[in-house]
Amino acid sequence: MTTVPQPTDTTRWRCTLCGNLTRFDVTRSSKVVEYVHLDLAGESSVEEREVVSETIESVRCRWCNAVDQIELVDRPGADS
Repeated sequence: MTTVPQPTDTTRWRCTLCGNLTRFDVTRSSKVVEYVHLDLAGESSVEEREVVSETIESVRCRWCNAVDQIELVDRPGADS
């Protein structure tokens, strides 16, 4: 399994097969620490959430259904 790099302030994803820049299905694994509050009735709510680690496992293009054919390209107007 290869991980896919996340876009940054100066880059974005692009499908190498069809050129899509806007629609992707992303599969990611996250490790989080949550502060959960239970009210007296037993209903829970997450009051704080800290992402300890996150890995993007795969990205699928919504236009052509290509899997793991995603590259990082410069955003328009981004200073490289």
